[in-house]
Amino acid sequence: MARSRETSVSGDRQGGVADSRFFTRQGPFTGQALAEAAGGTYQPPQEREDTEHTYGGIGPLQSAGPTEVSFLDNRRYAPLLDGTQAGLIIVAPAFAKRVPASSAAIVSSTPYLAWSRVARMFHPAPAPKAGVHSTAVIEEGAVVPASCEIGPFVVIGRGVEIGENTIIGSHAIIGDGVTIGAHCRIGAQVVVSHATLGDRVTLFPGAKIGQDGFGFAVGPDGFETVPQLGRVVIEHDVEIGANSTIDRGSVQDTVIGAGSRLDNLVQIGHNTRLGKCCIVVSQAGISGSTELGDFVTVAAQAGLIGHIRIGSKARIGAQCGVMSDIEAGADVIGSPAMPFREFFRNVATLRKLSKKSAGGGQDGSGKDGD
Repeated sequence: MARSRETSVSGDRQGGVADSRFFTRQGPFTGQALAEAAGGTYQPPQEREDTEHTYGGIGPLQSAGPTEVSFLDNRRYAPLLDGTQAGLIIVAPAFAKRVPASSAAIVSSTPYLAWSRVARMFHPAPAPKAGVHSTAVIEEGAVVPASCEIGPFVVIGRGVEIGENTIIGSHAIIGDGVTIGAHCRIGAQVVVSHATLGDRVTLFPGAKIGQDGFGFAVGPDGFETVPQLGRVVIEHDVEIGANSTIDRGSVQDTVIGAGSRLDNLVQIGHNTRLGKCCIVVSQAGISGSTELGDFVTVAAQAGLIGHIRIGSKARIGAQCGVMSDIEAGADVIGSPAMPFREFFRNVATLRKLSKKSAGGGQDGSGKDGD
């Protein structure tokens, strides 16, 4: 019998927010076990002292039920606490007393981090389905452990080395000589060449790693391509978003530091070096030979010219145009980039001048005098 339209649209829900067609589920877990995993303190509900009560899923404050876990991280949504039916709520210490009497709490100074850990308990990343699909092509000399999952129409080149428990999605191409660490996840239609990847690296679908950098010389008859002889080195625990591109180096390596996160549609030029735990948001572009220190944030649609250095913990605002070095810890915005305070002072000055101009006839009435 065909499934009803309602079922096919909503999916097979077991409560919470995760459609069982797409996400695995574990549990239930006791509140105490979840608190220990989250690094928080378990606070039983005022109506009962049962620390063995279990919870089977997660959900938002406005719709979570008595067997589900929710969280509050933004005080803007604090009024939702008054009407929530969630059985267990992760909150900061400032909101611990506002948790309803019927709900337990996990009190944490970092509620969103605690939520992340709890959510991963219920919905861990799927384990690899060990095996090589019959349509995959694995060239001579490639090392592919039996624990790996190799999907349909994957191509793995000569001399490739892949670590244990790595997943490579359908139609991905892994070029000759590439090394990929253990527990990596390579999405569908990813292309990797001239690269080494550490452990626990995730490349989302469509990412392109290791292609030629944008390098050319100008000759008497036009452009002449400069050989790109470096690699891409992606360190441990990096995630690269869908359809992002990272060029290999020209005479040195392009490096993505450990723990960094690149959003979808990010472009990284040749010889660029990112420190550890950098964030680069969608549609940002970093030109060749630029260096970022540790914990740098580059917001959406920002553009960085080549051969500059961005100091550690600097933050670059959305649509920012960076044309010179940025010191460590600086916050910049605008094009050309300038400190936040200077930028908004300039904006305020321009507004004042604009108002004066709009209201400024010779007689002060906004009209030209006779």
